[in-house]
Amino acid sequence: MDNYLDLLKLILPEFLINHFDLVKNTKSGEVMHLYFEERNVTPKEEASRALIAHGFHKQVTIQDFPLRGNTVYLHVKRRRWLDKTTNKVVQRDWGLVAQGTRMTTEFAAFFKEISRY
Repeated sequence: MDNYLDLLKLILPEFLINHFDLVKNTKSGEVMHLYFEERNVTPKEEASRALIAHGFHKQVTIQDFPLRGNTVYLHVKRRRWLDKTTNKVVQRDWGLVAQGTRMTTEFAAFFKEISRY
């Protein structure tokens, strides 16, 4: 199983493999959709707080690098927790989408780099 995860880390953004579960995938023609949900692991920086799982944020769709001639869309659902003491919502701050785009930061950096030539 570890070899499988190591291979996925080469293909997909590593943070997805480390912190999210692939819950569904579909392929229609040359378009691939991969659906991820954040694991129910509370943020380490919030370990001192009494947190309970409190659902997900609205799903975000991000275009990623093409794979084997297929357009790839990542559908990501971020988790949120509720602090039982203060009733405030707690979440991780993921830099999933490059600012001003609908692409992963890695994919946007790739386009930025090749546009220099």
